[in-house]
Amino acid sequence: MFENILVVCIGNICRSPVAEALLKDALINKVKKDYKISSAGLGAMVGHQPDKTVCELMLEKGIDISDYRAAQLNQEMIYKSDLILVMETAHKELIEHKEPSAKGKVFKLGEWRNFEIPDPYRQERKVFEEVVQLIEKGVQDWVSKI
Repeated sequence: MFENILVVCIGNICRSPVAEALLKDALINKVKKDYKISSAGLGAMVGHQPDKTVCELMLEKGIDISDYRAAQLNQEMIYKSDLILVMETAHKELIEHKEPSAKGKVFKLGEWRNFEIPDPYRQERKVFEEVVQLIEKGVQDWVSKI
């Protein structure tokens, strides 16, 4: 059973906060189970708010993530997690290289349809919209498996 889920990207201000919020909405708000869902970055912009465009897109979905603040991935987070969802294969490889005990619990958010989620940082809104759609697909796939 995956009760402690961690979502990871690079800066923790675009992709992983969106995935965290959507997972919380799907698993905690709708299923009403006792999940702990968090996110972090491999090179986090610690203390920063999510990107403005991401905040706007999530508000359009009725989810406010503006209070979120970026956090740096650390060893304790990895140990405590039952499932670690990443955006790209390179993220998985980096985590498993840094912390070999993570092997077997790190998967791409797009694992089930074999897709990666590119970083939209500093790109136009259209790219952010496409990324959020990919994250939604990945979240839906994982929610059906969890």
